[in-house]
Amino acid sequence: MSYDQQSAGQDEQLRAFSLALARSGLTAQDLWTRYFALGGNSGLIEVEAYLHGLMPLPPSQRDVLAHAINERLDELTWPHRVPYTFRPPASSPRTGSLAALVRLLDGMHQAPPERLPLVAATAGRALGLEITIYLVDYEQGVLHPLSDRPDQGLVPLGVDSTLPGRAFRMIETVFSGADGRPRLWVPLLDGVERLGVLGVTLPEGTDPHDAGLRERCRWLSALIGHLVTITTHYGDGLDVLRLNRPRTPAADLIWQLLPPLTAATDCFAIAGVLEPCYEVGGDAFDYALSETTAFLAIFDAVGHTMRSGFVAAAALAACRSSRRAGHGLYEQARAMDETIAGEFPRGAFATGVLAELDLLSGRLRYVNAGHPPPLLMRSGKVVKQLTGGRRLPFGLGTGELTIAEEPLQSDDWLFLHTDGVTEARDANGEFFGETRLTDFLEREAAAAHPPPETTRRLAKAVLAHQNGVLQDDATVLLARWIKRGELAP
Repeated sequence: MSYDQQSAGQDEQLRAFSLALARSGLTAQDLWTRYFALGGNSGLIEVEAYLHGLMPLPPSQRDVLAHAINERLDELTWPHRVPYTFRPPASSPRTGSLAALVRLLDGMHQAPPERLPLVAATAGRALGLEITIYLVDYEQGVLHPLSDRPDQGLVPLGVDSTLPGRAFRMIETVFSGADGRPRLWVPLLDGVERLGVLGVTLPEGTDPHDAGLRERCRWLSALIGHLVTITTHYGDGLDVLRLNRPRTPAADLIWQLLPPLTAATDCFAIAGVLEPCYEVGGDAFDYALSETTAFLAIFDAVGHTMRSGFVAAAALAACRSSRRAGHGLYEQARAMDETIAGEFPRGAFATGVLAELDLLSGRLRYVNAGHPPPLLMRSGKVVKQLTGGRRLPFGLGTGELTIAEEPLQSDDWLFLHTDGVTEARDANGEFFGETRLTDFLEREAAAAHPPPETTRRLAKAVLAHQNGVLQDDATVLLARWIKRGELAP
């Protein structure tokens, strides 16, 4: 920095000091006391002389003084600050992991969703890697390539029949050496929600088992996963790729209201699925997680029409509105009753379960409004149905409302579902049934599949039982609680 630049910087800093001191309400004595407490070693007379432009202070002491007055401005929430002498380099990193992440963020700052594959490929090149994004369709059966070069000839990949599909199913990085090109398949996640996989082609001679390499790929995948979710709200480019056919208006309404299919905290995980995903009418689910509490809700509105979607949407909105106002289960149920009865006066209703889990103690409180009872799983076995808290369906009046309680043990599973699961019929009219559902859940627990994979596999099993065409919506929520401080088995 030249002498003229240094002088200009000092003048700018001194002008900022004068303005800030007047705004702060501090006397010179007050400011010096704060400055001295932070380690400043110039005397009060020297500080006063500097503030009046009569003598200089060393850069390090000016910065301590600036910090002292900026702390005061923080207390006043005033937006202006005194600049510091030291200023970090403004240039962005050119190589390495940080450069790749910066290029992703900068590249998508003002970009439509369709530009994501090009930006991701550019970020990958900063790491010396070739990146291809594969997004899973909404039925979670196919991984669709999202290419920045249409001439690549990439084809969709099966979730249940390929190595990339295994990476998606088991949420683990998988190595492939097919066609002579070493490649890592990395789960593409937004938080814990599965969105697809990243195909990462490695340079010749790279060790695919290198822990540092895999960590960098995980960082890149996590950021791309966030960008997929964020940019989907700005346009249809990515969403269209994941749709195998158009949704009905009722299904589109419900899907826009659903939370992510999977979420987790350090002691709680939840996964949901909703079928048929293109024609669903009256089913919906919701949850809300905090440090101390998990709220769960599942709904099944009467009928299979657009009106059913409106009823489910009204129930979901009323539940959320009451919950976000700080109300408990009783008030949430009453809000849904009043909303449905007020907006749909001709006998509309929705069955459902509302539940509230204390994440510190494991105490579960729940209300069941004419809905199939939740199942409790312990040590890999379905140990009971939760049959308490019964009341009329939402929209038909509260009647006598009882809130049931159930103490959970660490590593218990809670399974909520709509009747479209157990009442799915095969060609001979045989129900999928509670026995088949229990057997399926216990097999899945023994196989130690992740919660979102268990819900995906259950949806496929129910669809297969009904020859791929459901006569009713089938929705499930699977939740797992582990007491804080204990490790999952």
